[in-house]
Amino acid sequence: MSDDDIALDEKRIYEERREETCAYVACEMGVATVALSDDQIGRFGLEHGCTARDIAGSDGRLAVATDEDVLVGDGTGFTATGFGPATAVGVGETVVVAGEDGTVARLDGDEWVTLGAVDEPRAVDGDLVAAAEGCVRIDGGDLVALGGDAVRDVAAAGPYAASADGVDRLADGWTTELAGDATVVSAERDGDRAHAVVDGDLFARASGEWAAVDPTVSGIVDVAYAAATVTVTADGTVAIDPVTAKDGAPEWRSRALGLAGVTGVAVP
Repeated sequence: MSDDDIALDEKRIYEERREETCAYVACEMGVATVALSDDQIGRFGLEHGCTARDIAGSDGRLAVATDEDVLVGDGTGFTATGFGPATAVGVGETVVVAGEDGTVARLDGDEWVTLGAVDEPRAVDGDLVAAAEGCVRIDGGDLVALGGDAVRDVAAAGPYAASADGVDRLADGWTTELAGDATVVSAERDGDRAHAVVDGDLFARASGEWAAVDPTVSGIVDVAYAAATVTVTADGTVAIDPVTAKDGAPEWRSRALGLAGVTGVAVP
């Protein structure tokens, strides 16, 4: 076998070992894509032009809340749904959206079904909605108040809520697990990873305890999960935690995308 043949074999092994994943970043220019492969951050580019306020993804499906409409897609393009301007969106069993006026609706086929309204919606994840009035759960066709103070972010896996007082977990009522000014909370639906941004610092939850981690970037506005944990900052820097990737390196890796007004990241 020649040296060229050996090099080709090594390349094939490398490509098989590195399964590429695409992360989607919402920003004021639209939706950008970023290629991720284990602990590597690859090529990126603008996928769709719009003013993206929020983004969510699950099981190969994406949803984007914009200042004009809610877009849905499967990685090959986006389709308008006719909802109108929205501030927050989530993808679970179906797409759930919160409008500028507080209307909460669920996408049933090609039709939007109104479930009710909340005061100043901030985030949606699964069947949970974060609002100025606290945390709200979607129960069938109704909205059920779960209490709590003004909530900034929610994670259905947990469930967790982030507020100015910290990160709370719902069991028999709300229990504060991490005190401080919490702006972001995220939890893996089919895994055990959970992260939060409190007082500007990133925390990870493991074995029931929260501990600070150093992603080497500041200003994180969202967290998503691929093989690695994926974070994004308001000024468009993506950072991934290679310790959670199968090819883990000792330190986080980051890359500036040159995007402004970033609001979220999703890995469908």
